[in-house]
Parts: sequence; C-alpha cells; structure tokens
Amino acid sequence: MTPSLHALLRFLLLATAVLGFGATLTGCSTTKQLHSTTQTLSISLEPQVLHTSGIAFITPSSVTGQEEDKQALALAFTEALKKARPALRVVPLPATLSAINRANLSGEYRQMFEDYRLTGIFSRDTLLKVSNVTGVRYLAQLKLGGFRQESKNRWGTLGIRMLETKTTSLRLYLQIWDGENGSVAWEGAQELSSSHETLQEDAIPFKTAVEQSAAELLARLP
Repeated sequence: MTPSLHALLRFLLLATAVLGFGATLTGCSTTKQLHSTTQTLSISLEPQVLHTSGIAFITPSSVTGQEEDKQALALAFTEALKKARPALRVVPLPATLSAINRANLSGEYRQMFEDYRLTGIFSRDTLLKVSNVTGVRYLAQLKLGGFRQESKNRWGTLGIRMLETKTTSLRLYLQIWDGENGSVAWEGAQELSSSHETLQEDAIPFKTAVEQSAAELLARLP
C-alpha cells in the first residue's frame, strides 16, 4: 500500500468515526446517573415549633483537608433551606458569627467546638447563649464527611478522546440542636454519587452537589 493511499484510508476512518460520534451526540449528548441514600431521625423537632422559633447555622465541621469547603457548604445549604422553607426564619452563618462576636462570646464558642470534637456534645450553656443572641431556638450544624471529584476519559477510534466521565461523591450530615435544652432535636445523613458523560472539561460543582444533597435532606425535615 502506497503512503498516499494509507493516508487516505486513515482520513476516511477518522472522518467516519467523527461523523458517527456526532450522530451519537445529536441523539444523546450526555448520560447522567444519580444515586443517593438518605437517613433521618426525628427526635423532638415539631414542625410548628420550628416554624415559629426559627433556625440559625453554626460553624460546620469537615474531614481533614477540606476545611476550606465549610463556608461554601454553609452558604449553599442555607440557600437551599430558604428555597425549601421560604416562610421559615433562617439565620445564615455570617449573621450567627457576627452576633456571637458582638456579644463577646467568641472564646466560649471556640471552646464549645473544641469540646465537641472530643465528645460529640455541644455545651448546653453555650448553645443557649448562641440561641439568645441570634433570636432563634434551633441551631443547625453541618458536617462534611467527604467530597471527591474524578474524571475518566473514554477513548474511541484511532485513539481519539470521545467523552469524559465526570464523577462527584459527597457525604453530608446535618444535626439540629435545641438551644433551649441542649438536646439533638433532629439529624440526617445523605450520601450522593453523581456521574455524567460529557465533552466539557468542567467537573460537577461543589455547590451543585450540596444543593442536591440538601434537597434530599430537607424533604425529610418535619
């Protein structure tokens, strides 16, 4: 086979592959899969009391190495809660922290979290003070158990990258504490795994994953 004929055949194979791939994309540009598992436990949270008393977000916790995601987590979850319960009074994390600082409670607040890391318990006295300065009864604490993004190429004819599979997994926990008596009133856990095939380079955003998990958890909220 002459070099020119070999080059022509290679071009025809390449063109056929590209045309076939284009036809596939026309019919279905992406394939998306979403798997989630949600567990909740309602202990003493009553819908009417929550509605009339309001809820404030306190500082989230996270696994080592993902501390920088805590602020974004609280922001995305707060937006999801406001959307799901527009009539509910929600105090965002920045407003909570500002109220704590104005009341000169920052040292006591820090100590409460240091004790929590060892015991899993928030100080009743400090919870009550946070509840008082924010003007709400319930306090929401988020925990980021894990967040991972992965990308895997799918190769086609002649070694051409046809699609990328983007995968995002998120483990999220929510505890709602009663500021009046220092007890856990409600808690929930949500695990999300989302994957899709795409030509785009962008991975599934952290905010999108949190909003999807929040929607699953908040649907179970009394």
